[in-house]
Amino acid sequence: MQIDRASRRRDDWTPEIIGSSQPRYLAIADAIAGDLGAGRLAEGDRLPPQRQLAARLGLDFTTVARGYTEAQRRGLIASTVGRGTYVNAAPRPVERAPVRRRSIVDFSMNMPPEPDDPALLERMRAGLEEVGRDLVTHLRYQGFGGSGADKDAATSWLGRRALVPAHERLFVTPGAHPAMQGILATLTRPGDVILAETLTYPGVRALAAQAGLRVEGLPADAEGIDPDALDAACRRLQPKLLYLNPTLLNPTTETIAAPRRAAIAEVVRRNRLPILEDDAYGFIPRRGPPPFAALVPELTWHIAGLAKCLGAGLRVAYVIAPDARSALPFVQVARAGTVMASPLTIALATRWIEDGTADAMLRAIRSESMERQKLAAALLPPGSFLADPIGFHLWLKLPAPWTRSAFLGHMRLRGVGIVASDAFTVSGAPPEAVRVCLGGPAEREAVAEALAEMAHALGESPTLASAYL
Repeated sequence: MQIDRASRRRDDWTPEIIGSSQPRYLAIADAIAGDLGAGRLAEGDRLPPQRQLAARLGLDFTTVARGYTEAQRRGLIASTVGRGTYVNAAPRPVERAPVRRRSIVDFSMNMPPEPDDPALLERMRAGLEEVGRDLVTHLRYQGFGGSGADKDAATSWLGRRALVPAHERLFVTPGAHPAMQGILATLTRPGDVILAETLTYPGVRALAAQAGLRVEGLPADAEGIDPDALDAACRRLQPKLLYLNPTLLNPTTETIAAPRRAAIAEVVRRNRLPILEDDAYGFIPRRGPPPFAALVPELTWHIAGLAKCLGAGLRVAYVIAPDARSALPFVQVARAGTVMASPLTIALATRWIEDGTADAMLRAIRSESMERQKLAAALLPPGSFLADPIGFHLWLKLPAPWTRSAFLGHMRLRGVGIVASDAFTVSGAPPEAVRVCLGGPAEREAVAEALAEMAHALGESPTLASAYL
């Protein structure tokens, strides 16, 4: 559309949306179409700024922004950065987007954003092709724990976290879950107690239940679990191990601070309590606190999975045992359960680490995660969530009278899948909160739309929000 510089300013334009059965953002787009058809708006008219219109209508900014976006999608208006939003002459025919999407945008699985840079994708494919040159070898049985070359690559990768274990303490496993299962089977028996954060990764809860273990939650603050509570639990419960997801905790995104890590290390050393350190997100921060495997190596079973820092389908995890002797029963248990990790998958991980592709992937994940966190900060109400600026999930705290079940159901009807706090709660009443994942296959625009949906819902009461479905 050629915009007439003499176009009328319509800062006084106010859409009639009262009484509409549509969600308010759709009612705004409908009003633009109706006023254009009735002659109340004409080609080239400049519409009021979004924030000005939001204040006039008593709506939040994101609702008006979505209304303008929907109108632009229909061809009713055009926006020019720095100049404003103008009415088009003849809107192109377009089907209205359904209020309820046919498919769910799944923000329930915590995955890193997927790479889309052509150069990086080509680099990844080149590594896969190189691995394929020795395809027959990778189709054979191999010994458990990885070859010397695979362990060298693992050591190179772990060195970014100041970990340089000897080969006899280092094992390549088919993902973090089999590694955790093997460690639990090595250190515990049915009926034993293990300790964890009160809100923790649900995978370890499932594995513990399968093994007949009792998980006890420990109180924590923003710095991490309470060392005094840990000490008291050791004396009272005689636990067999402490499970920690210490960096960008899934679900709350919090990281145990370095001083608190030192205090925890002192308690476990005094009580001779093994640590199962699930460091799934340890490589995401550029400079994170030292892992427990560096602070108290003689008691720590360290798991560094690649699924969260490179890609969920790369089922490879590096396990560091406290010492070679304790590793022997772990190897027996893990070999019985998994035989070996996929040689093809290990070879690809090794290749990407050796040629620098893994570092490039990690940089891309960090960069995109930061952009998505900026969207969350811009769209969601201030103070409504916990997040790390470089992480790819957030912990959304729900205002009254929203409950987690009502919000979960509402967002699902709006086409967004999230996870309620119940899945993460070890003990006590689950908080009114949900985990929202910003990564995976969803493009940044889909993330922005989902966050806008959440912001809109948080600004309404559950009863009023349901009226716009």
